[in-house]
Amino acid sequence: MKLLAVLLALIPSLVFSQGYPSKPVKMIIPFAPGGASDTVGRIFQNRLGELLGQTIVIENRAGASGNVGLEAAARAAPDGYTIYLGNVGTVAINPGIFRSLAVNPMKDFIAVTQVVDVPGALVAHPTFAPNTVKEMIAYAKANPGKLNFASPGSGSQNRLEMELVKKAEGLDMVHVPYKGGAGPAATGLIAGETHMMFSTVSSVLGHVKGGRLKALAVVSGKRLEQLPNVPTMVESGYPDSTSGSWQGIFVPAGTPRDIVDRLYAVMLQTMKTPDVAERLSKSGIDVVISASPAAFAEYVAAETVRWGKAAKESGATVD
Repeated sequence: MKLLAVLLALIPSLVFSQGYPSKPVKMIIPFAPGGASDTVGRIFQNRLGELLGQTIVIENRAGASGNVGLEAAARAAPDGYTIYLGNVGTVAINPGIFRSLAVNPMKDFIAVTQVVDVPGALVAHPTFAPNTVKEMIAYAKANPGKLNFASPGSGSQNRLEMELVKKAEGLDMVHVPYKGGAGPAATGLIAGETHMMFSTVSSVLGHVKGGRLKALAVVSGKRLEQLPNVPTMVESGYPDSTSGSWQGIFVPAGTPRDIVDRLYAVMLQTMKTPDVAERLSKSGIDVVISASPAAFAEYVAAETVRWGKAAKESGATVD
Protein backbone atom coordinates (compact mmCIF):
# COMPACT_ATOMS: atom_id res chain seq x y z
CA MET A 1 0.00 0.00 0.00
CA LYS A 2 2.85 2.39 0.82
CA LEU A 3 4.46 1.77 -2.58
CA LEU A 4 1.14 2.39 -4.30
CA ALA A 5 0.72 5.65 -2.42
CA VAL A 6 4.17 6.82 -3.48
CA LEU A 7 3.50 5.94 -7.12
CA LEU A 8 0.16 7.75 -7.07
CA ALA A 9 1.85 10.81 -5.59
CA LEU A 10 4.43 10.82 -8.38
CA ILE A 11 1.94 10.55 -11.24
CA PRO A 12 0.95 14.25 -11.38
CA SER A 13 4.57 15.46 -11.49
CA LEU A 14 5.53 12.84 -14.06
CA VAL A 15 2.67 13.79 -16.33
CA PHE A 16 3.45 17.46 -15.79
CA SER A 17 7.13 17.01 -16.60
CA GLN A 18 6.43 15.05 -19.78
CA GLY A 19 4.38 17.95 -21.11
CA TYR A 20 6.98 20.55 -20.20
CA PRO A 21 6.91 23.30 -21.22
CA SER A 22 3.27 23.99 -22.05
CA LYS A 23 3.38 27.77 -21.47
CA PRO A 24 5.92 30.64 -21.57
CA VAL A 25 9.00 30.34 -19.36
CA LYS A 26 10.16 33.30 -17.27
CA MET A 27 13.86 34.03 -16.96
CA ILE A 28 14.78 36.27 -14.04
CA ILE A 29 17.85 38.44 -14.57
CA PRO A 30 18.91 40.11 -11.30
CA PHE A 31 20.24 43.27 -12.92
CA ALA A 32 18.93 46.18 -14.95
CA PRO A 33 18.88 46.20 -18.78
CA GLY A 34 22.16 47.10 -20.45
CA GLY A 35 24.63 45.23 -18.25
CA ALA A 36 26.53 42.02 -18.94
CA SER A 37 23.84 39.67 -17.58
CA ASP A 38 21.08 41.33 -19.57
CA THR A 39 23.22 41.24 -22.71
CA VAL A 40 23.85 37.52 -22.33
CA GLY A 41 20.22 36.67 -21.59
CA ARG A 42 18.85 38.60 -24.54
CA ILE A 43 21.34 37.08 -26.95
CA PHE A 44 20.25 33.50 -26.24
CA GLN A 45 16.61 34.27 -25.34
CA ASN A 46 15.06 33.64 -28.76
CA ARG A 47 17.08 30.51 -29.56
CA LEU A 48 16.23 28.96 -26.21
CA GLY A 49 12.57 29.69 -26.83
CA GLU A 50 12.73 28.07 -30.27
CA LEU A 51 14.23 24.88 -28.87
CA LEU A 52 11.78 24.70 -25.96
CA GLY A 53 8.85 25.58 -28.18
CA GLN A 54 7.76 28.39 -25.88
CA THR A 55 8.38 32.10 -25.42
CA ILE A 56 11.11 33.06 -22.95
CA VAL A 57 10.00 36.14 -21.02
CA ILE A 58 12.83 38.12 -19.45
CA GLU A 59 12.11 39.77 -16.12
CA ASN A 60 14.78 42.19 -14.89
CA ARG A 61 14.62 42.23 -11.08
CA ALA A 62 17.43 44.59 -10.13
CA GLY A 63 18.33 45.84 -6.67
CA ALA A 64 20.47 45.15 -3.60
CA SER A 65 23.49 43.89 -5.58
CA GLY A 66 21.31 41.33 -7.33
CA ASN A 67 19.66 40.03 -4.16
CA VAL A 68 16.16 41.14 -5.20
CA GLY A 69 16.24 38.91 -8.26
CA LEU A 70 18.02 36.14 -6.38
CA GLU A 71 15.30 35.95 -3.73
CA ALA A 72 12.46 36.21 -6.27
CA ALA A 73 13.88 33.28 -8.26
CA ALA A 74 14.50 31.14 -5.17
CA ARG A 75 10.91 31.60 -4.01
CA ALA A 76 9.35 30.79 -7.38
CA ALA A 77 7.43 27.56 -7.89
CA PRO A 78 9.83 24.67 -8.63
CA ASP A 79 8.06 23.73 -11.85
CA GLY A 80 10.54 24.75 -14.54
CA TYR A 81 8.60 27.85 -15.52
CA THR A 82 11.02 30.16 -13.72
CA ILE A 83 14.70 29.94 -14.55
CA TYR A 84 17.37 32.17 -13.07
CA LEU A 85 20.37 33.63 -14.87
CA GLY A 86 22.71 33.85 -11.91
CA ASN A 87 26.33 34.94 -11.87
CA VAL A 88 29.39 34.72 -9.66
CA GLY A 89 28.33 37.83 -7.76
CA THR A 90 24.80 36.89 -6.79
CA VAL A 91 25.41 33.18 -6.27
CA ALA A 92 28.98 32.85 -4.97
CA ILE A 93 29.97 36.26 -3.61
CA ASN A 94 26.84 37.68 -1.99
CA PRO A 95 26.58 34.87 0.61
CA GLY A 96 29.97 35.99 1.96
CA ILE A 97 29.14 39.69 1.78
CA PHE A 98 25.59 39.97 3.11
CA ARG A 99 25.28 38.52 6.60
CA SER A 100 21.49 38.78 6.53
CA LEU A 101 20.99 37.23 3.08
CA ALA A 102 17.57 35.55 3.03
CA VAL A 103 18.60 32.96 0.45
CA ASN A 104 21.22 30.20 0.53
CA PRO A 105 22.03 29.62 -3.15
CA MET A 106 23.60 26.22 -2.45
CA LYS A 107 20.38 24.96 -0.84
CA ASP A 108 17.67 27.01 -2.51
CA PHE A 109 18.67 26.39 -6.14
CA ILE A 110 19.57 23.52 -8.43
CA ALA A 111 22.50 24.38 -10.67
CA VAL A 112 21.77 23.51 -14.31
CA THR A 113 24.80 24.70 -16.26
CA GLN A 114 27.26 27.50 -16.73
CA VAL A 115 26.58 29.32 -19.99
CA VAL A 116 29.30 31.95 -20.34
CA ASP A 117 32.38 33.46 -18.83
CA VAL A 118 32.47 37.24 -19.19
CA PRO A 119 36.13 38.30 -19.16
CA GLY A 120 37.03 41.29 -17.05
CA ALA A 121 39.35 44.20 -17.60
CA LEU A 122 41.28 46.66 -15.48
CA VAL A 123 40.50 49.98 -17.13
CA ALA A 124 41.58 53.52 -16.37
CA HIS A 125 40.90 57.08 -17.41
CA PRO A 126 42.94 57.96 -20.53
CA THR A 127 44.89 60.61 -18.61
CA PHE A 128 45.98 58.12 -15.94
CA ALA A 129 49.78 58.01 -16.20
CA PRO A 130 50.39 54.23 -15.82
CA ASN A 131 49.76 52.09 -18.89
CA THR A 132 50.37 48.65 -17.35
CA VAL A 133 49.54 46.87 -14.11
CA LYS A 134 53.17 46.98 -13.00
CA GLU A 135 53.32 50.72 -13.65
CA MET A 136 50.06 51.19 -11.73
CA ILE A 137 51.43 49.31 -8.72
CA ALA A 138 54.66 51.30 -8.74
CA TYR A 139 52.68 54.54 -9.02
CA ALA A 140 50.35 53.55 -6.17
CA LYS A 141 53.28 52.65 -3.91
CA ALA A 142 54.88 56.02 -4.64
CA ASN A 143 51.60 57.85 -3.94
CA PRO A 144 49.93 56.10 -0.97
CA GLY A 145 46.35 57.14 -0.39
CA LYS A 146 46.22 59.35 -3.48
CA LEU A 147 44.72 56.86 -5.95
CA ASN A 148 41.13 55.68 -5.96
CA PHE A 149 39.22 52.96 -7.74
CA ALA A 150 35.57 52.59 -8.64
CA SER A 151 33.33 49.55 -8.31
CA PRO A 152 29.67 48.68 -8.94
CA GLY A 153 29.18 48.33 -5.17
CA SER A 154 30.90 47.56 -1.89
CA GLY A 155 30.34 43.82 -2.14
CA SER A 156 30.90 43.41 -5.88
CA GLN A 157 33.32 41.06 -7.57
CA ASN A 158 35.04 44.03 -9.17
CA ARG A 159 35.71 45.53 -5.74
CA LEU A 160 37.07 42.22 -4.43
CA GLU A 161 39.35 41.83 -7.46
CA MET A 162 41.03 45.13 -6.61
CA GLU A 163 41.15 44.28 -2.91
CA LEU A 164 43.11 41.13 -3.76
CA VAL A 165 45.64 43.19 -5.74
CA LYS A 166 45.86 45.72 -2.90
CA LYS A 167 46.47 42.96 -0.36
CA ALA A 168 49.07 41.21 -2.51
CA GLU A 169 51.03 44.42 -3.09
CA GLY A 170 50.36 46.28 0.16
CA LEU A 171 48.72 49.21 -1.62
CA ASP A 172 46.87 52.11 -0.02
CA MET A 173 44.05 53.16 -2.37
CA VAL A 174 40.59 54.58 -1.79
CA HIS A 175 37.49 52.60 -2.79
CA VAL A 176 34.65 54.55 -4.43
CA PRO A 177 31.48 52.44 -4.69
CA TYR A 178 28.77 53.22 -7.25
CA LYS A 179 25.29 51.76 -7.71
CA GLY A 180 26.05 49.75 -10.81
CA GLY A 181 29.02 49.08 -13.06
CA ALA A 182 28.00 49.30 -16.72
CA GLY A 183 26.37 52.68 -16.13
CA PRO A 184 27.29 54.73 -13.02
CA ALA A 185 30.81 53.44 -12.29
CA ALA A 186 31.94 53.49 -15.93
CA THR A 187 30.39 56.92 -16.47
CA GLY A 188 32.14 58.25 -13.37
CA LEU A 189 35.47 56.89 -14.55
CA ILE A 190 35.03 58.44 -17.99
CA ALA A 191 34.20 61.76 -16.32
CA GLY A 192 37.43 61.60 -14.33
CA GLU A 193 35.79 61.07 -10.93
CA THR A 194 38.00 58.03 -10.32
CA HIS A 195 41.29 56.68 -11.62
CA MET A 196 40.53 53.05 -12.49
CA MET A 197 38.27 50.05 -11.97
CA PHE A 198 37.81 46.40 -12.74
CA SER A 199 34.82 45.79 -14.99
CA THR A 200 33.38 43.19 -17.33
CA VAL A 201 34.81 43.64 -20.82
CA SER A 202 31.32 43.69 -22.30
CA SER A 203 30.49 46.78 -20.22
CA VAL A 204 33.54 48.83 -21.25
CA LEU A 205 34.64 47.45 -24.63
CA GLY A 206 32.97 50.26 -26.57
CA HIS A 207 34.53 52.89 -24.31
CA VAL A 208 37.99 51.36 -24.73
CA LYS A 209 37.68 51.17 -28.51
CA GLY A 210 36.32 54.71 -28.54
CA GLY A 211 39.28 56.05 -26.55
CA ARG A 212 37.19 57.11 -23.56
CA LEU A 213 38.94 54.52 -21.38
CA LYS A 214 42.17 52.55 -21.64
CA ALA A 215 42.68 48.93 -20.66
CA LEU A 216 45.70 47.98 -18.56
CA ALA A 217 44.96 44.24 -18.50
CA VAL A 218 42.22 41.69 -19.09
CA VAL A 219 41.01 39.07 -16.61
CA SER A 220 40.98 35.97 -18.80
CA GLY A 221 42.96 32.83 -19.43
CA LYS A 222 44.21 34.27 -22.72
CA ARG A 223 44.32 37.56 -24.59
CA LEU A 224 41.04 38.62 -26.12
CA GLU A 225 40.43 38.81 -29.84
CA GLN A 226 38.71 42.17 -29.33
CA LEU A 227 41.73 43.60 -27.42
CA PRO A 228 44.72 41.66 -28.78
CA ASN A 229 47.33 44.15 -27.58
CA VAL A 230 46.13 44.16 -23.97
CA PRO A 231 47.98 41.64 -21.73
CA THR A 232 46.21 39.34 -19.29
CA MET A 233 46.49 39.68 -15.53
CA VAL A 234 48.46 36.41 -15.62
CA GLU A 235 51.02 38.03 -17.93
CA SER A 236 51.05 40.94 -15.49
CA GLY A 237 52.05 38.66 -12.61
CA TYR A 238 48.73 37.43 -11.16
CA PRO A 239 48.36 33.69 -11.94
CA ASP A 240 45.04 33.35 -10.09
CA SER A 241 43.29 36.01 -12.20
CA THR A 242 42.12 33.78 -15.04
CA SER A 243 38.33 33.75 -14.80
CA GLY A 244 35.95 36.63 -15.23
CA SER A 245 32.31 36.91 -14.28
CA TRP A 246 30.76 33.54 -15.04
CA GLN A 247 27.01 33.20 -15.53
CA GLY A 248 24.78 30.17 -15.41
CA ILE A 249 21.26 28.81 -15.32
CA PHE A 250 19.62 27.83 -12.04
CA VAL A 251 16.13 26.65 -11.07
CA PRO A 252 14.44 26.63 -7.65
CA ALA A 253 15.20 23.67 -5.39
CA GLY A 254 12.60 20.95 -5.82
CA THR A 255 12.37 21.25 -9.60
CA PRO A 256 11.86 17.73 -11.06
CA ARG A 257 15.07 16.10 -12.25
CA ASP A 258 13.75 15.41 -15.76
CA ILE A 259 13.05 19.13 -16.20
CA VAL A 260 16.56 19.96 -15.02
CA ASP A 261 17.98 17.46 -17.52
CA ARG A 262 15.80 18.86 -20.30
CA LEU A 263 16.94 22.40 -19.57
CA TYR A 264 20.57 21.30 -19.51
CA ALA A 265 20.26 19.59 -22.90
CA VAL A 266 18.45 22.55 -24.45
CA MET A 267 20.92 25.09 -23.03
CA LEU A 268 23.75 22.99 -24.51
CA GLN A 269 22.10 23.24 -27.93
CA THR A 270 21.34 26.92 -27.45
CA MET A 271 24.86 27.97 -26.58
CA LYS A 272 26.36 25.89 -29.41
CA THR A 273 24.21 27.68 -31.98
CA PRO A 274 26.69 29.53 -34.24
CA ASP A 275 24.71 32.78 -34.29
CA VAL A 276 24.48 32.87 -30.50
CA ALA A 277 28.18 32.14 -30.03
CA GLU A 278 29.15 34.74 -32.64
CA ARG A 279 27.02 37.49 -31.10
CA LEU A 280 28.42 36.75 -27.66
CA SER A 281 31.98 36.75 -28.99
CA LYS A 282 31.50 40.17 -30.57
CA SER A 283 30.48 41.42 -27.12
CA GLY A 284 33.67 40.00 -25.57
CA ILE A 285 31.90 37.03 -23.97
CA ASP A 286 33.02 33.37 -24.07
CA VAL A 287 30.59 30.45 -24.22
CA VAL A 288 31.33 27.92 -21.45
CA ILE A 289 29.05 24.93 -20.86
CA SER A 290 29.38 22.67 -17.81
CA ALA A 291 29.98 18.95 -18.29
CA SER A 292 26.77 18.26 -16.33
CA PRO A 293 24.50 19.87 -13.74
CA ALA A 294 26.49 18.07 -11.04
CA ALA A 295 29.77 19.46 -12.40
CA PHE A 296 28.33 22.98 -12.36
CA ALA A 297 27.12 22.51 -8.78
CA GLU A 298 30.66 21.49 -7.75
CA TYR A 299 32.12 24.53 -9.49
CA VAL A 300 29.65 26.88 -7.80
CA ALA A 301 30.51 25.36 -4.42
CA ALA A 302 34.23 25.90 -5.02
CA GLU A 303 33.64 29.48 -6.17
CA THR A 304 31.54 30.19 -3.08
CA VAL A 305 34.45 29.11 -0.87
CA ARG A 306 36.97 31.06 -2.94
CA TRP A 307 35.11 34.37 -2.92
CA GLY A 308 33.90 33.92 0.64
CA LYS A 309 37.55 33.80 1.71
CA ALA A 310 38.33 36.91 -0.35
CA ALA A 311 35.41 38.79 1.21
CA LYS A 312 36.47 37.82 4.72
CA GLU A 313 40.09 38.82 4.17
CA SER A 314 39.10 42.18 2.70
CA GLY A 315 36.39 42.88 5.27
CA ALA A 316 34.01 43.75 2.43
CA THR A 317 30.75 43.04 4.25
CA VAL A 318 27.90 45.49 3.61
CA ASP A 319 25.40 44.84 6.39
